[in-house]
Amino acid sequence: MLARKGLFIVCLISLIGGYFYFRPFFSGAEEEPTILDRLPTGDFLGRVYVLDVARETNSFLYYNKLPFRDFLTSEFLLAQGKNYGLNLQKPAYFFSNESGEWGSIVSVSDSSKILSGLVRIKQNMDLEDTLVGGQKVTKILRENIYMTYGKNWLFVYHGKQLPKRMYHVIYSKKNDIHPLWKDFTENKQFKNESIVVYSNWEKIKNNGIEKAFFSFDCDSIQFHLKTYFKSKDPLNLSVKDSGMALVPKMDMDKYLSLHLNVSKLRNNPSDPLVKWLTRLGKRVSFPINDFLKAWEGDLTLQEGGLQTIKQSYIETEFDEEFNAQEVRKEKEILVPGYSVLLSMNSFQKEFVSHLFAKGIMRKENNRFHILSSPPLHINQKPNYLMLYSADHPPKITINKENESCWKYQKIKYFFNLDSLTKHEVYFSVHFPAISLLRKNKLF
Repeated sequence: MLARKGLFIVCLISLIGGYFYFRPFFSGAEEEPTILDRLPTGDFLGRVYVLDVARETNSFLYYNKLPFRDFLTSEFLLAQGKNYGLNLQKPAYFFSNESGEWGSIVSVSDSSKILSGLVRIKQNMDLEDTLVGGQKVTKILRENIYMTYGKNWLFVYHGKQLPKRMYHVIYSKKNDIHPLWKDFTENKQFKNESIVVYSNWEKIKNNGIEKAFFSFDCDSIQFHLKTYFKSKDPLNLSVKDSGMALVPKMDMDKYLSLHLNVSKLRNNPSDPLVKWLTRLGKRVSFPINDFLKAWEGDLTLQEGGLQTIKQSYIETEFDEEFNAQEVRKEKEILVPGYSVLLSMNSFQKEFVSHLFAKGIMRKENNRFHILSSPPLHINQKPNYLMLYSADHPPKITINKENESCWKYQKIKYFFNLDSLTKHEVYFSVHFPAISLLRKNKLF
């Protein structure tokens, strides 16, 4: 009996051992996670096709004769990638957070070549090797950038959560992709663009935006930023076919032209846009509700150039007997050129009276001031309100453009509202590329 029990135990142990020994042959090896499975998440997620970006920027680099243009061609980058084991024909992915943390994962074709790339970097930068959880990590000391790699990936990181991010990259499983990355990669917005950034950052969501996409490219002269917003709730705005506007001038530093249907907006005080405008208006006690009640959706703002105006002043003079007397005089001064046009309805007078009551608008020497604006003329008609600094009113025209020009630190940025639907907004920004590079001392 004892011998039978012993034989049974030996057989049982043999079966269990055989199961675990032969299991890999039946179940197959565990599938390797993809780059997308390994990606940590953040406030902003992005994808970049490095070689496509190089091709797109090629005309700009050579048109402006930038000194480093030969090192940014797609052919040079592809060759360098192959030399150091990087697969630049596949997209690289990156993430970033409001805190300044960021990271990127690049596909690797031959991990045995990466070491030679690190040796090359060491010729120009101070590097330091360390171990994090048993994984070798190389740090670029001056920039606080960490680099580590595996069989088919290279992880580059800057931030204060290196162990946490590395654990996610190294130990992710097949189909472990984060829902945010899944939403990003499956969305069709800017699908064919070489650089795309996605976000559903908490601060964006707090303003009623469900998600945002940004795409970037350039030609030989300008950079172009395309933007897409999806609203959580239906938008209470739509674009007019056309509306009144001021004729644009050549010397403008700031220009804004809008033609919007705002009837639904004024009837929805809980709209995220109304709340945002209310928060801005509180800084100067601006009566947003009265404005929306009176405004009919057309707005033109122009600022730029200089206007010569006559300003009255009082000067004390002495007569022959040295008696002091005040004399009113006039002098010519230069003020910034300024004009604004608002389409209005019958509530215009009520709105203007509230501006005076709150001290936002005031009258002085037959001229009007809005906060710290130069002295302005006023022109009120039943369907519009116009304020301008020149001696003669600017000309009014009809157009359909929803656009803006804003000069900041000597660079002009041009904005266009491209499309506005019930839940979606598309707009674009354009600015001269060479000016930005000169400002940042890259040229």
